[in-house]
Amino acid sequence: MKIYTKTGDRGETALFGGGRVSKAHLRVEAYGAVDELNAALGSAMAHIADVTLAERLAPLQSDLFSIGAHLATPPAREGRKRPDLPELPGFRVEQMEDWLDELADVLPELRAFVLPGGTVSAAMLHLARTICRRAERRVVTLAEQDAVDDVVLVYLNRLSDLLFQLARDANRRAERGDVEWRPGADGSES
Repeated sequence: MKIYTKTGDRGETALFGGGRVSKAHLRVEAYGAVDELNAALGSAMAHIADVTLAERLAPLQSDLFSIGAHLATPPAREGRKRPDLPELPGFRVEQMEDWLDELADVLPELRAFVLPGGTVSAAMLHLARTICRRAERRVVTLAEQDAVDDVVLVYLNRLSDLLFQLARDANRRAERGDVEWRPGADGSES
């Protein structure tokens, strides 16, 4: 089977379960941003040596694929049945909250805004966090016009929190600490 089909050459794509839309459609923007987040998470994982952290992040990629499948599938319309989809990973929200609670016990209290940086692992996790926030915004925009399961929004919101804390923890483990924003540190402000 060839990887190219030429069916998207005019700027349209097929949705899972039927129908074609513009590649600029809100639904495509939403699942595309989740796909980008998944790739950023994979890139971050490639830079993380901590086995425990990598084991926690690995299932999140599968979760994001399931979320993407749901976002790529419009609600059932008259005359069209919605295809079988993987279960949404709502259970993972509670698991992420447990991890966040664990991190709160070991991370120093936030006393300043944190710049995305420090170790390569931390910087990559911060990048994934910002892409997660963009994905969340795209899903919110879609949800304002079409049905989106609430679990998707809760999951993305919690994941961005987790990625922020994991980035801070990556710096802590490397004994680097947070990279704090200091207004005027470059001499441009007083």
